[in-house]
Amino acid sequence: MSTVPVAAGAAPLPVLLQGRGIGKTYATPVLAGVDFELHAGEVLALTGENGAGKSTLSKIVAGLVQPTDGTLTLAGAPYAPASRQDAEKLGVRMVMQELSLVPTLSVAENLLLGRLPQRFGFIRGDALNEAAARQMALIGLQDIDPRLPVSTLGVGYQQMVEIARSLIGECRLLILDEPTATLTSREIAHLFRQIELLKARGVAIVYISHRLDELQQVADRVMVLRDGRHIDTRPMRDLTQADVVRSMVGRDVHEGLDRERRRAGPVALRVRNMTRGTAVRDVSLDLHRGEVMGLAGLVGSGRTELLRLIYGADRKDSGFLQGNEPKLALDVNSPVQAVRAGIGLVTEDRKSQGLLLPQSIRVNATLANLGAVSRGGWLQGEAERDAVGRLRDLLRVRSDSIEQPVDQLSGGNQQKVVFARWLHRDCDILLLDEPTRGVDIGARADIYAQIDRMAAAGKALLMVSSDLRELMSQCDRIGVMSAGRLVRIFERGQWTEQLLLEAAFSAYAAADKPASQEQSA
Repeated sequence: MSTVPVAAGAAPLPVLLQGRGIGKTYATPVLAGVDFELHAGEVLALTGENGAGKSTLSKIVAGLVQPTDGTLTLAGAPYAPASRQDAEKLGVRMVMQELSLVPTLSVAENLLLGRLPQRFGFIRGDALNEAAARQMALIGLQDIDPRLPVSTLGVGYQQMVEIARSLIGECRLLILDEPTATLTSREIAHLFRQIELLKARGVAIVYISHRLDELQQVADRVMVLRDGRHIDTRPMRDLTQADVVRSMVGRDVHEGLDRERRRAGPVALRVRNMTRGTAVRDVSLDLHRGEVMGLAGLVGSGRTELLRLIYGADRKDSGFLQGNEPKLALDVNSPVQAVRAGIGLVTEDRKSQGLLLPQSIRVNATLANLGAVSRGGWLQGEAERDAVGRLRDLLRVRSDSIEQPVDQLSGGNQQKVVFARWLHRDCDILLLDEPTRGVDIGARADIYAQIDRMAAAGKALLMVSSDLRELMSQCDRIGVMSAGRLVRIFERGQWTEQLLLEAAFSAYAAADKPASQEQSA
């Protein structure tokens, strides 16, 4: 086990948490013989593919899951929390990827829920807001009014409120699970500054993320899990992103930034003058067979809303769709009509919008095309099992069987099940909304391979992503949305990250321009 890097001449940082032989078995082992050490005042990045055991190990440390094997010690004393509350009493906190805030309560009430200052059975509002303001100031959010309902804050600020709540009382160890998934670059920079302050106070941090560029900025050491086993722990300064990926996946993964443009076929779908309020304003574009078109833009720029209008999930104010025949409008006013027209949608939120979580892989994968595995109105079980088995092998879905409920799968494998549904449907047009969010580098490569196969088969794909590097590596054209408008479309070879960002801000900058400036321009 490597030691944590320290400045020359400085005393080694003390070990805060130690695990020996940690294992967890459900139907099959998900962790086996994991040894690790975590030092006070360091950031340990925990990484690996989806299903590698990261969440299970973190939940064991946080008291949410009990290990089957192994022992933990905290500051040299035996540590075996029976619940999250037990762990928090000892200063071990975890901020989950899914927020647990109560949207109807204020920031202050969320922060101090369970610790509300009272007198004679009544909540002391002034004391509550003052205490909340002090806590928010600790992580640099002193400008937020603690009396605001938490639902009025952006998702990024809600994430910071969640972190602030975890720091109430003594915090010795903080586990952050994908903390930047919903944050803007400015909010990420702010979070990293707070992490440096926590390190200076001696707080140990376990940082879970699939964003390898972040790990290089924030981590002291990187611990890699693969298939439930500890592969390596090394100082971050000694590693490149390619080194980390190789440890995670066991092979080299090519990003595809230098790929050639795919050859575009005939138009598969024409979107004309699509409008919904101020969210989507008069957007027109063409999707061609055999190509992937990306949609870039800031959060709230209208990308997701445009995909939902095309899919018929939201009611449009105006606009229409056409197929390869420009004079013939497609009648798509609901998802059912969209599917019948050969349009599929991989939703941004797979858990609430894309999957039937308690149901099996088999049920979820064939849901959009039951007719293909039925005869005379009766489901043909053997045909269905054969079809889903082939899809599971093709997409490399890690599961015990096709009967395993999808809520037992990792996020990346859940996303593959969503892809399996549309591969089974064999739709001509596929809309992809953040298709690799929360997905590890290995699963991402598998999804990219399917996108390549679909394009090669003549499908038309429209992909929304907040990751510009992903769009630049996978797409043949990139359209940029800004304030509800499609402001520019770049061909492969025309774009740079700077140009994409400038276009994304362009409509907002024009709206903020003073009237006197506009008149003099």
